[in-house]
Amino acid sequence: MSQKLLVTGASGHLGRLVLDDLLARGVAAGDIIATTREVSKLADYAAKGIDVRKADYNDPASLQVAFKSADRLVLISTDALDDKGTRIKQHRDAVAAAKTAGVKHIIYTSLPNVETSKVIFAADHRLTEEAIEATGLGYTFLRNTWYQENLLRNLPQVLATGQWYTSAADGRIAHVARADCAAAIGAVLASGVSEKATYTLTGSEARTTAEIAALVTEVTGRKIDVIQLTDEQLADGMKAAGVPGFLIPTLVSFEVAARAGDLSARTEDVEKLTGKRPTPLRAFLEANKSALLS
Repeated sequence: MSQKLLVTGASGHLGRLVLDDLLARGVAAGDIIATTREVSKLADYAAKGIDVRKADYNDPASLQVAFKSADRLVLISTDALDDKGTRIKQHRDAVAAAKTAGVKHIIYTSLPNVETSKVIFAADHRLTEEAIEATGLGYTFLRNTWYQENLLRNLPQVLATGQWYTSAADGRIAHVARADCAAAIGAVLASGVSEKATYTLTGSEARTTAEIAALVTEVTGRKIDVIQLTDEQLADGMKAAGVPGFLIPTLVSFEVAARAGDLSARTEDVEKLTGKRPTPLRAFLEANKSALLS
């Protein structure tokens, strides 16, 4: 008897990639449930036969209805990054709804080194893991390091000015492709395994900001000067550039975490779960050269 596999946050970048991966694996569309706040955003997947359901993290009752009949569920962490505890409440409500609905196994997208990480929202991930453990259900924690795609947020501006401001010093990050993480999620979802396990999903290379800048220069032909600042100077620069105030501590914490080595670990977990080596950073940059130079 086939199992019903549920993907939360399915209309987001990662969620869509997970749906694509499941279909590519040969999972029947009728065995896939995709939840989202706006079902119209997944009309293309509904047309393929996937069961698209409305689920609003701010409406716990809607989660219990949406999760009904699911056997295995991937809880993709939400993007609520305020300082009011919204994210952990959403996650706890989702975990409780999953247990009530009869879900047997939860896969959760977490963060490396949640116990000690300097990333400001690491506690949200740690507390979510603890909430899942407390249910007694089977679980798989996939601790995703920074996505290679995150570099597309600031590199176009860096290339336009030729200057990269950072306080990460010589801290390294083992960027991983979002698609590689989606493949790992799909593999665990479709596997049916009931073990309780934790994996850290990373790329095969860990580079400093200066090393990434050098690689970007090789790919694009544009020189980048890396300018090291203190955390305070970086925060002041963000404020002057118009970055919303509530985001600045979070963004600076990323630099602190990189400097502390919280994102530098390299594992073979992507290959272990998917059977494929992680996408090299150079390959990602080359594939997205036009976006970098836009």
